[in-house]
Order: sequence, then C-alpha cells, then structure tokens
Amino acid sequence: MADLLSSLKNLSSSSGVYQYFDKNHQLLYIGKAKNLKKRIKSYFSVRNNEITPNPRASLRVQMMVKQIAFLETILVENEQDALILENSLIKQLKPKYNILLRDDKTYPYIYMDFSIDFPIPLITRKILKQPGVKYFGPFTSGAKDILDSLYELLPLVQKKNCIKDKKACMFYQIERCKAPCEDKITKEEYLKIAKECLEMIENKDRLIKELELKMERLSSNLRFEEALIYRDRIAKIQKIAPFTCMDLAKLYDLDIFAFYGGNNKAVLVKMFMRGGKIISSAFEKIHSLNGFDTDEAMKQAIINHYQSHLPLMPEQILLSACSNEVLKELQEFISHQYSKKIALNIPKKGDKLALIEIAMKNAQEIFSQEKTSNEDLILEEARSLFNLECVPYRVEIFDTSHHSNSQCVGGMVVYENNAFQKNSYRRYHLKGSNEYDQMSELLTRRALDFAKEPPPNLWVIDGGRVQLNIALEILKSSGSFVEVIAISKEKRDSKAYRSKGGAKDVIHTISNTFKLLPSDKRLQWVQKLRDESHRYAINFHRSTKLKNMKQIALLKEKGIGEASVKKLLDYFGSFEAIEKASEQEKNAVLRKRK
Repeated sequence: MADLLSSLKNLSSSSGVYQYFDKNHQLLYIGKAKNLKKRIKSYFSVRNNEITPNPRASLRVQMMVKQIAFLETILVENEQDALILENSLIKQLKPKYNILLRDDKTYPYIYMDFSIDFPIPLITRKILKQPGVKYFGPFTSGAKDILDSLYELLPLVQKKNCIKDKKACMFYQIERCKAPCEDKITKEEYLKIAKECLEMIENKDRLIKELELKMERLSSNLRFEEALIYRDRIAKIQKIAPFTCMDLAKLYDLDIFAFYGGNNKAVLVKMFMRGGKIISSAFEKIHSLNGFDTDEAMKQAIINHYQSHLPLMPEQILLSACSNEVLKELQEFISHQYSKKIALNIPKKGDKLALIEIAMKNAQEIFSQEKTSNEDLILEEARSLFNLECVPYRVEIFDTSHHSNSQCVGGMVVYENNAFQKNSYRRYHLKGSNEYDQMSELLTRRALDFAKEPPPNLWVIDGGRVQLNIALEILKSSGSFVEVIAISKEKRDSKAYRSKGGAKDVIHTISNTFKLLPSDKRLQWVQKLRDESHRYAINFHRSTKLKNMKQIALLKEKGIGEASVKKLLDYFGSFEAIEKASEQEKNAVLRKRK
C-alpha cells in the first residue's frame, strides 16, 4: 500500500488514462479522466496514511478498490484523447472490471470517398484502406450533428441511392440538392461543393460560423423553433475537441520514442500506433554515471528494440531528438536489419509532432515523480554508507534453499526502477553439497550469462563474508565490474543468533561490517531485497520438493524403492532423465550399484 499511497500524493491534474493493478500485477481497471488527480482520489478515502475505498462508491467499485495495489497513468492533451486511448486500451487488454462495466463500442468517423463521381459525407465505425477515401475523427459525440449540419448547409447528394434512381427527388425541390442524377450539375461543379464540405469538416470554426449565419436568418424571419435547433446543434459541435492525434483516421503505423531528462537521469517513453490507434505504451527510467547524452541514449533505445526481428514493423519511426549523424546511422541499421526502408523522422509540425509532444509530456511527468522519489534518496544514502562507486539502480539478489542438501535450488530476483522486476527473476537447480558450493554455482551460472543479460550495478547476497568473497572471486574471473554486499544474521559463539525477537541483520561490504538500527531506512531497503529473494528461493524449493515426491511415488508404483530411486538419481541426475531412460538402462544401473 506504500506504493499506492505515494502515487496518490503525486498525481497530475492533467487529462489522461489511469490503470489499476492488484498485488499480482493483474490489470483490474482502465479509466479516463479530465483531471486525473480529482478522478483517482474519488475512489479512495485516506486517513492517517491508511487507504480504504470511498464509502460513497458502489459496492462493486468498493470491491475493486480493495484489490488495488498500485496504479499507473498516461497523460494526454485533453479529455477526448483520454476517451479514445481508454477505448483502445480496454479493447486490447480487457481488464477484469472493464469487461463488467463497459460496452465494446468503437467511436465513429466521418468519411468522404473521392474515388466516386459525387462524394458525400457518411459515418462509419470501420476504416478500410482505400485510395481516395478521407477519414475524420474519431468522434466521441457530435458526429451526427456535424453530418446533419453539412447536409443542411450544402447542396450535397442526400442519399447513397440518389444517383442510381436517375430522377430528382424532393431535396431538389427544396433546394437541398443540385440533382446530379438528372445531370443538372457537372462532376466538376459538384466537386467544388464536396471540397467545401471537406473544409468545413476540417475547420470546426468555419462550420460553426455558417451555422450561426443560418440561425440568425431564421430568427430574422421569426422561425424561432428552427433557430433553436441550430442553436443546440452549434452548442454540441462546440464541445467537440479539436481533431485528436491519439487515434488518427489516417491509419498511421508508427513507433514513437521520446526522451526527457538531464544530468544523470532520463525517462524514455515508447508509444506504438497501429491503424491510427495507440495500442500500447511503455516507459523506461535511465540512469548514467557519466551524464545523459541524447544521441547515445536514442541509439541504444532503437538498437535494443529492433535488433531482434519484429513481426510487424511500422511505416515510420518517430524520434523526439537526435543529431543528423545518428539519425542516418539508425536509418542504415533499420534498413539493413529488415531489408527494407523504414523512415526515421524527427517531426517538426503537424499531427506527428503532436504525438511526440504527448510522449514527451508523459516522459516529463514520470521524470518529475522519479526526481522526488523517497526510494531514490535511500539509494543515494546506501551508496554513500556502503562506499559504492555508483548508485545501485539495478540490483540482483541471490539466495539458495535446500533440505539436508537435497532438492538444492537457487533464486535470483531483480530490483530496478524502485520495483521488483518479476519478469527478470531466474530459478536454478543446483548440485553443490553445501551452502557455499551452492552459492558458488548459482553466481557462476549467472556470471556466465552476462553476455546475454548484462550485469547490474549491485549484487546482494543472502549470506556472510564467506559468500561475499565467493562472489568477488567469481566477478573477478568474469572480468565484469559489479559491486557486492551481503546480509546475514549476527553470530554469537560462531552461530547465527536466531532467538525470537533477537535476530539482528548484519551487512558486509568489502571493507566493513555494518550493524544498523532496525529503524534505519538503508537496512530496511536491503532487508526488503533479501526477503524477496528468500521468499522466491523457498517457494521454488517447496514446489521442487513436491514435484519430486510425486515422481518418487510414481516410481514406487512401478516397484522401484527409495534406495533404488537414489541410485537412479545419482546416475541420471534428474527425474526427467530417469523417465526418458529405457528399462534396460535403468536395470543396468541398479544391477551395477548392488
């Protein structure tokens, strides 16, 4: 709940989308808000740093709020952008509570097909890539009011089938149509009307001005009821936000990369647009000991993202900034990697620049929250106390677990960006005969993987000075620079002192041993890391033990006793290998060992 409380204290008042997650990182709900701070806080009641559901909320909402462990937000320019992004994310991610509370509607677009002789404005919820078709929107409201206004202001073909009928209808009689069905207007003359219609869709102010003139004429002629209809229509159209860049009807396929930061810190925001809709976004916090360089950061971001062949590449990749030299270098890299030209651009105007600005706004918001993070202050203090060369922004924590040196396993957990990164956790089956050999094997296997998964800033070892020295030797032989600390229970008479309430943690570094007060935030931070690695290793040990017990039971059913099982395990190394071995091979091992 501490993370949630911290988030509630640092909310932006901008428009945006918010996402609620439970303790298992399962997405519960996606919502939108004109004012994120006001909307999100309406779900909660906070007293004395204790968070409870708002008692005025419905029972369903209260049930959801009780499950919320943390939240994330995406900032946008206005409420309409928030609506559209919310719609896109809900359909893609299908959160637990949105499925119950929301329909699955798609926002409408207005389109005109200029590939036909007499184009007219129509509404659609489905976009097809066709030459000559222009789309506008999406519209969360007001699309029908715009369409009705266009047909009343301009002498457009009023119905799809009018041209086929070859006979003028009543709309020609009341001067609402020029009757192209009877060739009373040429294609060229009608195209001028269609282009005027296009301009009104693109320019909301011009459309409103024409409607106001029409309303004034009706009022002057004492046709007040009709004038009121126009007044209401104008009010509805005025509420429509300017053409949104969050869900573009131009069917762009874009990848967007934007950096915000300075000195030793920055935030990278990545947004992915397909078919004119932002379908997902992500961010990464970046820390550097030698200052932040935009060119280097952008180069690494692009290469890291595209070095594996992706199945669906965008038409363009938009970047917030980089030098022309790096832009050219990245263009060549992408072209070589995918054997086709994909443009990399730094937009200077238009809707693509607006997309970059939205990505930058989100990066700036994340950066400002990162700057004021209490966790960052603790990291700085830990670096100073333990005499580390750099702030430990990425930490790997190791622990082993076994029972009488059987079912020996190890676990590695990862802590980065002030959170545990569960996708990066690793589990290991170990063969060592004691805790030191097991830790040595665990750390060696991790070090051998540095080429595929680069080393962190810091290793934290669950153990004492012996384990610390083992880690230092392994890192020295690997040629990699990783700083190391270890945490263990204090010892009396050469034994860990574990009486209830009396066990104290000791932190070991290369040159010092620290016995900090239980209230020390730096100690609590290391304990939090150690406890997570301990939990992870123990859970893996329990599941391994349970699995082995089941496999032993199966072998017993086949007439193989425990002593024979041990012989087979010693020879084959695992239950999986035993299962794959033929009966002849197993019998040979058992006869040999007698």
